[in-house]
Amino acid sequence: MQINVAEDSSERVTLADLAEEAGVSLSTISKVLNGRTDVAVATRERVEELLRERGYMRRGGRAQPKAELIELVFHELDSIWSMELINGVEAVAKEHGLSVVLTVSGSRHSPDPDWIEGVMRRRPVGVVLVFSDLAPEYRERLRARAIPFVIVDPAGDPSPDAPSVGSANWSGGLIATRHLIELGHTRIAAITGPEDMMCSLARLDGFRSAMNSAGLRIVPEWIQFGDFHAAGGRDRANTILAGPERPTAIFAGSDLQALGVLDAARASGLRVPEDLSIVGYDDIPLARWVTPPLTTVHQPLRRMGEEAARLVIRLSEETVESTPRMDLATSLVVRDSTAPPAA
Repeated sequence: MQINVAEDSSERVTLADLAEEAGVSLSTISKVLNGRTDVAVATRERVEELLRERGYMRRGGRAQPKAELIELVFHELDSIWSMELINGVEAVAKEHGLSVVLTVSGSRHSPDPDWIEGVMRRRPVGVVLVFSDLAPEYRERLRARAIPFVIVDPAGDPSPDAPSVGSANWSGGLIATRHLIELGHTRIAAITGPEDMMCSLARLDGFRSAMNSAGLRIVPEWIQFGDFHAAGGRDRANTILAGPERPTAIFAGSDLQALGVLDAARASGLRVPEDLSIVGYDDIPLARWVTPPLTTVHQPLRRMGEEAARLVIRLSEETVESTPRMDLATSLVVRDSTAPPAA
């Protein structure tokens, strides 16, 4: 078995050469290459560093056989929101004769440490990760095996050297709030996502920019950080609506949170949109079927999945000079949950 060195050299090294240089056995080299877990951390790191130094990479073809699949990794599977991304990745994978394997691991920031061991064994064509970022050591291990990765970034801010597909979160918050202002609303609240997620802050910044541009007062108590789920949206809306002054409109940073706001409004005896206008974010399929149908910001989740799959396949086939990053446009979808404020 041979390993190709960097493309600017015609030299080839064998596994025996690498084993001798690293001071380990051939079987240890093989275990590291195949992602086995029964190798000491320090030994594995030493071997992987040697692979990088010797320019280990594919040349003309894959360095080792890989499964004909794309691995799609979430920190949690939400049946509504996640399916849009899954459908996008699956559609492109099917076009290229590939299958998709789903993995759930870690927190919203990064997968668990045991995930990297598993992906080394599965050896997919590429990995699509729905996370804020990927730890540098994980990136290096994937690159050492010539397994490309792309981060789908509706929820974070990947490192500059991480290929990613995202959307225009700031613009989304801006157009949602401007829509309410143009309807005549001046008392507007915002429920965004978790405070440690860049998309939450970007959507809130868009809200603030629209309010400031219109010369409208931002009430601190009407700015709430949620969790992008319906129950969290309901709880934050209850807090806002129970205050001494009530807004006439609420911008929710996700459609699921907007559904929670709808529930809180009904529980408070408020009619939507007559007494309270609501704008969501994402444009999940359910948004058009609730009562009233939800005005929302369309985040192209399916297309984000498609573009991420196309990009990871491209990275598996060729070397790119710069890190590909793509931000897709958002747009407003006006339905029946917004109207001018009551006189």
